[in-house]
Amino acid sequence: MNSRDDKNEELAPHGKATITFEQGGVDEVSVVPWTQMIPRRLARKVGLTKKWATLFVVLAGLFTTSATITILVVSLETIATDLNSSVSVLNWSITGPMLAFGVVGPAYGKIGDLYGHKKVYVYGLLFAGIFAGLTAFAWDATSMVVFRLLSATAGSATGPAAMAYVNRLFEPNERVRPLGLWSFVTAGAPVLGVVIGGPVISAIGWRMIFVVQAPLLLGAALLAWYLLPQTTRSKSVKFDVKGSVTLGFGATLFLLTINRGHSWGWTSPAILIFGVVSLLSLWLFIRTERVAEAPLMPLHWLRTPNIILPIAIQALINFAYMGGFIVVPQMLERGLGYSASHVGWLIIARPLTFSITAPLASFFTMRAGERKSGVIGACAVIASMLILSSLASGSSDLLVVLGLGLSGIGFGIAAPALTALVANAVDDETIGVAGAMQQLLSQMGAVLGSTVMISVHEMTVGSTTVVRSYGIALLFGAGTATVAALLATRLTPTDRSADALANT
Repeated sequence: MNSRDDKNEELAPHGKATITFEQGGVDEVSVVPWTQMIPRRLARKVGLTKKWATLFVVLAGLFTTSATITILVVSLETIATDLNSSVSVLNWSITGPMLAFGVVGPAYGKIGDLYGHKKVYVYGLLFAGIFAGLTAFAWDATSMVVFRLLSATAGSATGPAAMAYVNRLFEPNERVRPLGLWSFVTAGAPVLGVVIGGPVISAIGWRMIFVVQAPLLLGAALLAWYLLPQTTRSKSVKFDVKGSVTLGFGATLFLLTINRGHSWGWTSPAILIFGVVSLLSLWLFIRTERVAEAPLMPLHWLRTPNIILPIAIQALINFAYMGGFIVVPQMLERGLGYSASHVGWLIIARPLTFSITAPLASFFTMRAGERKSGVIGACAVIASMLILSSLASGSSDLLVVLGLGLSGIGFGIAAPALTALVANAVDDETIGVAGAMQQLLSQMGAVLGSTVMISVHEMTVGSTTVVRSYGIALLFGAGTATVAALLATRLTPTDRSADALANT
């Protein structure tokens, strides 16, 4: 890899036109034959520039690792029967990768900032592909959960690396659009995984998913090896081992406490121990960061509104977004008696509206600013939760689609704007870590949302109807989205005036 990256004067094969990646923040030049990508004439016609081609390469790998995190959700019963296990045990094949994607991200972000995001991205895809292939040959539930966890742990490197490429290739005033695509992949791929999971597994079986995923990931790693430019690397900076360990340990135990509390019992010894140890570990992380030579998370971020507020807002919105993602299908199937296929067709409304809105919302944000996008996005999620909480027997499919669609629209408007604010507020040297921190808090919001809302349903179902208990749970999502909307009013939008751009 290094030989190809470092030899900038290396020529392409005779007679082939080449493109050269040489963008702001990139210190090495990669020479790539156009014939390995797409014809030059077609590139001109569709307006595909070099930096957009790079973006599509990194997002393709990110999508491939993210989509399979949730693809098994609707088929756990089938897999449990196949592996002679239970759904509760195999649920860790979903929860484990979700936790891994959030918890180890900050460490990958720091490693990428220190040693280059290209290496982190390529090796992440490589090992994700290897463990995905091993998952196809899992012989019992334990082996499957372990291989899934290892694959997700490796694949989570693609998230902060992809965001780092976005922020190094695009100027601050033009980042909203590519970050809209980044947000779609990070948030939309897991949702699409659930939508397509049932039909795909019914058609080809769950093992074939990983038989197909493994070569895709390995091929993406090879493509990235040859096509991606290297990023700048910090020099003479130590890796914050203590910070990485204490943050990872504390966040994992905290999410485990929340995730398992309702099934193990909130007052059970294991939950109480996990909760106390997680808080002690997170406290130790803060103490460690105060004296670290190269802290994993600079503590001044906690005092910077355009860093801590967007991260908190996105976590709160994701609480409602992912909580509703878990609650609504159960509400429709168990409470209103919809068939699985009927529910499947309805829930497509949310990823569909998100996939359309996230890229297009950048045009609105460029004109109106991140503050308005954050407020409007949060308000759309509030409206979504209120509509879905009002569903009852006899409610039309149109009302269900409206409620689900508003969630996708709201998150599609808010997420790219919030991500762009964070990216514009940190130094180029810490962009990878900032993106990973945002991913971690967003994942924590998702796990909290799904767990808390299901717990609310279980606590209230005995005193009311099944549908109403789910409705009460959705009102909790409306509450967190309301807090997000209020916090969004305190954001400072990026100054895109001509004078500001001239001074950058």
